[in-house]
Amino acid sequence: MAAGKELRTKIKSVENTKKITKAMEMISVSKMRKAQERMRAARPYSTKIRDIDTNLGEAKPENVHSFMKTNDGKSVGLIVVTTDKGLCGGLNTNLLRIVTAKLRETQTAGKTTKAVAIGSKGLGFLNRVGASVVSHVTHLGDKPHLDKLIGPVKVLLDAYVKGEVSAVHLCYNKFVSTMKQEPVVEQLLPLSAAKMEAESKAEGKQHAWDYIYEPDAQTVIDDLLVRYVEALVYQALAENMASEHAARMVAMKAATDNAGNVIAELKLVYNKTRQAAITKELSEIVSGAAAISG
Repeated sequence: MAAGKELRTKIKSVENTKKITKAMEMISVSKMRKAQERMRAARPYSTKIRDIDTNLGEAKPENVHSFMKTNDGKSVGLIVVTTDKGLCGGLNTNLLRIVTAKLRETQTAGKTTKAVAIGSKGLGFLNRVGASVVSHVTHLGDKPHLDKLIGPVKVLLDAYVKGEVSAVHLCYNKFVSTMKQEPVVEQLLPLSAAKMEAESKAEGKQHAWDYIYEPDAQTVIDDLLVRYVEALVYQALAENMASEHAARMVAMKAATDNAGNVIAELKLVYNKTRQAAITKELSEIVSGAAAISG
């Protein structure tokens, strides 16, 4: 019965694994709901700042912020938002695949890359491929704070203002639904006034407001554009966290189902092996009894 004992050990091991994956699935369900609420709560803030920036740009077209000017920098900035932990299916793999394509595109254009890594998986990847990581932040937890993001991201923003970086791109997983997360690369800088205006009009914001500025228009516009960029980065992080928990929930559910199938197959093999052993013993007993009686 050595084979039977080995099968029992395997069944017990898979059952323990199934308990773990089931628990992780339930935890991801809870965290996903909270992450979705946080993601939706961040949208009105960024939307309002974008609307105000659009109205200010229309009211004071002579005030052009550095974020809205193009330059001929020799580098391209990338802000890569990934997870700190694994076990979330192909979420990070799909994102890093398009990041790799962007790195090749930048290299083909004869420019270097300056990257900011948000998340351990992205940091490890960028270090492996030899990309220049100018700053990074990891282990932000389930409730990320904007204060922890401002420092690392500001390195690229300052480089853009100085003209060292020609463009800054934001790479993250966009939350579409529980079953679908889309990896995207969006241009963060330079900001496009036409794009912000089009987004505002798409949401029904057809009117503009005139403002009383304190201390002056340029200072207000400059500060608001910085806050808008920071809000976009935070929104990307919130979207990526919601995508992470959704992907982990689906992956753990699949792992739990697969563990159940493996247990059923192992139990079937165990029962067949046990039945064969019992049949063999009965045959030996019957044969022995026949030999003695004969």
